Amino acid sequence: MKKFLDNDFLLSNDIAKTLYHERACKMPIFDYHCHLSAKEIAENKQYKNITEIWLSGDHYKWRAMRSNGITEDYITGSRSDYDKFFAFAKTIPYTIGNPLYHWTHLELKRYFGVEETLSEKTAEAIWSVCNERLKTEEFRAKSLIERSNVKAICTTDDPCDDLSYHKIIKKDKSFKTIVLPTFRPDRGVKIEEDSFLPWIQRLEDVSDSCIDSFSKLWAVLEQRIDYFHQEGCRLADHGLDVVEYGTPNMDSAEKAFEKCLSGESLSYEEVLAYKSTLMHLCGKAYAKRNWVMQIHIGALRNNNKRMYGAVGPDTGFDSI
Repeated sequence: MKKFLDNDFLLSNDIAKTLYHERACKMPIFDYHCHLSAKEIAENKQYKNITEIWLSGDHYKWRAMRSNGITEDYITGSRSDYDKFFAFAKTIPYTIGNPLYHWTHLELKRYFGVEETLSEKTAEAIWSVCNERLKTEEFRAKSLIERSNVKAICTTDDPCDDLSYHKIIKKDKSFKTIVLPTFRPDRGVKIEEDSFLPWIQRLEDVSDSCIDSFSKLWAVLEQRIDYFHQEGCRLADHGLDVVEYGTPNMDSAEKAFEKCLSGESLSYEEVLAYKSTLMHLCGKAYAKRNWVMQIHIGALRNNNKRMYGAVGPDTGFDSI
């Protein structure tokens, strides 16, 4: 019987084996979109256990656990790290056929040298082996990145970010991976969200400006684009949850922004006018600086409003 996870896993013919072993596996990684923490890289974080590095913040794993009937206290709640790991181990045998099953075991084998499949029966032993290895220097954040042959990482960063951790990383000449920021202004685009006005306040604090008009907002955002550019940013990243675009109009955007500042509700047309104008300005600014503009089109996010209220965004309740 063919061994699960041998060196030819998923490689079904000679051409596939040649392409992978002689070409693909030797190629470096240029990760132009990720959510790795610049802070953890800068601090060369050492993770306390497998749950922290593997389950914390991974809403793909959380989604599978919920589908298996695991209650929220074992996912985003107050249960111990071991209890959360054990709950995930109970779930994994039911994910055969899902890429999560493959990812899980490839990661265990390639990084931790663990070849047993994860289940309730093997959870305790795998927990112990992984945690012992996490205590070593080769499992700190920077070592993990370099061991993975990653040449460049582009993090995802709000315009309000001071990029201080990127500056710290750049100063470490012993760390060869390039870590660059990415400009992600979604909170400034989504004028209809409750988070918009608090974000404007934060942007005022960061820029030491009074943002009382749309034209001032754009002036500050363009300053932040220049700041990001100075720190090596060459990518912007936008989520377009609804794929609609109107004619850019500064007057309409000004009126919508003024109404929002005064606490008035905006019509659909006003929201669209604001978003269209801001996106148009952003696109022109990026083109002027020779940036790439990444767009996530039509993602249906935060579909479970009850759980959005309980545990917040990006917790596994977006549409796949």
